[in-house]
Amino acid sequence: MAAPKKGRRPAGGQSRPGRALALILIAMVALTGGMFWSGHTTPRLGIDLAGGTSITLKAKAEPGQESAVNETNMNTAVDIIERRVNGLGVSEAEVQTQGRENIIVNIPRGTNEKQAREQVGTTAQLYFRPVLAVTNGAPQAAPTATPSGSASPKPSATPSGATAGEKSATPSATASTQGRALTEALKAPSPTPTGSASPSSSATPKATGTPQATPTPDAASAALEQKFAALNCLDPKQRTAAGQGVKPDQPTVACGEDAPGVWSKYLLGPAEVEGRDVDDAKGVFDQQRGMWIVTMDFTDGGSKKFQSITGKLSQQADPQNRFAIVLDGEVVSAPSVRQTLSASAEISGSFNQQSAQDLGNILSYGALPLSFQTQSVDTVTAALGDEQLEAGLIAGAIGLALVVIYLVVYYRGLSLVAILSLGVSALLTYVIMSLLGPAIGFALNLPAVCGAIVAIGITADSFIVYFERIRDEIRDGRTLRPAVERAWPRARRTILVSDFVSFLAAAVLFVVTVGKVKGFAFTLGLTTLLDIVVVFLFTKPVMTLLARTKFFGDGHPLSGLDPKTLGVKPPLRRSRRTTAPAGPVDPKEA
Repeated sequence: MAAPKKGRRPAGGQSRPGRALALILIAMVALTGGMFWSGHTTPRLGIDLAGGTSITLKAKAEPGQESAVNETNMNTAVDIIERRVNGLGVSEAEVQTQGRENIIVNIPRGTNEKQAREQVGTTAQLYFRPVLAVTNGAPQAAPTATPSGSASPKPSATPSGATAGEKSATPSATASTQGRALTEALKAPSPTPTGSASPSSSATPKATGTPQATPTPDAASAALEQKFAALNCLDPKQRTAAGQGVKPDQPTVACGEDAPGVWSKYLLGPAEVEGRDVDDAKGVFDQQRGMWIVTMDFTDGGSKKFQSITGKLSQQADPQNRFAIVLDGEVVSAPSVRQTLSASAEISGSFNQQSAQDLGNILSYGALPLSFQTQSVDTVTAALGDEQLEAGLIAGAIGLALVVIYLVVYYRGLSLVAILSLGVSALLTYVIMSLLGPAIGFALNLPAVCGAIVAIGITADSFIVYFERIRDEIRDGRTLRPAVERAWPRARRTILVSDFVSFLAAAVLFVVTVGKVKGFAFTLGLTTLLDIVVVFLFTKPVMTLLARTKFFGDGHPLSGLDPKTLGVKPPLRRSRRTTAPAGPVDPKEA
């Protein structure tokens, strides 16, 4: 019999199982250390387990457009609000319609609730308007003459081709400048003196019993000038009412917050670009300049509009070279334009990471087909309560105990490997879920808990497949060490196919569903991937090492690998004593 070649490994062999065990041990220590270092030692719970904030929004139709409150627009609004809230992280927020005109938004506890409420409540259309004048937010006397000695502010330094994201609170237009800007703006269809829009400059006013004259541009300009001068942006009620009832194609006034508690007021021209013209926007860090910026990409139609307005603004002096980003009647940013821009642009200035990402989120998801009023903001307790959560955990513990009992009874000593593998898988799942809470806003809801419980069966099934392959090899007459290595390639193929099917189902479920079901799909997919990691880096190396021990290698009755218990018959042995054949013996043969 030829001796095996030196250095040749058995099929599916693993020469150094210690390396795999060291790798998974290092990963476990690093993840656990990161969990304690971050201070988040428990998974963040969803609203059904830990409570949170419930916001009720009521759709409000514009005058003459009552038919806009319909199922299509409500579903579109739900989709945009959900993306806007979850833009803060995978927070498992629930957004759904209630009745014909209400939307309910449930935000789990642990999310930045104040920030989420601001973005949920900010539900009006998004517009880009040219700035005609800007000054501090306090009210002033209506201008009657050109003040002397008024100075215009210095334009902020901005890289060529970029826009500045700071909103100056310095007065930047004299009364005469405002009047000239208004006169130019009112060459378009003029607003009524109260700021409510009329269909066109030549439209006949509605009959009210008293003949009314169509306001002239000068009258409308004077009315808007007075409204701008009297506006007090330090008063929350006036801030909210500013610009209400004004159509996009008409000039208006608005307030903007430069810093906490510091407000400026703006005189704005007709909207040139709408929020739906923005294709994508996000806050990014510019490595070369070492600063946070907001990048914007426009649709084809939006690019043409943006190119037209920036071409005009770039030829103007400050503040007429600015455009205001107006959301829900409030100026969220008023950058200046240095050159003509088209398909894409960037906003730069005094941004930090949070403010840049917030503005990008607003620009991406700001264009809603309806306006909404916040009806109520309530703090809710856990929908299931502590008793239901405890009952669910008890059910999971019972299921795990039954699996362990089955493994011990059927596999005896071999069950130790399965129990240790389940423990490693549970530890990795817990630590990763705890880290995903602050990292991406993952919230553990009840369906996610169910997904983790289902994963117990998937993980146990992988061990059983491998153990049964080993037992089949032993039934064929092989000893444990070669049986472990020969069984691995066949078991590995079956485990990978099974886990691939489970992961594919979880991925499809995650993509096509919304709300709580995503939690189930996410947890199922995560635990399926961890099953592969544990089987390859822990279960197989441990079996390789145990096969070298006397207890398992010699097939002890309590090892679960006893050849007699598995029905293996010992091979027939030849006797050393020669039995004499019956009958006469030939002397030659003797």
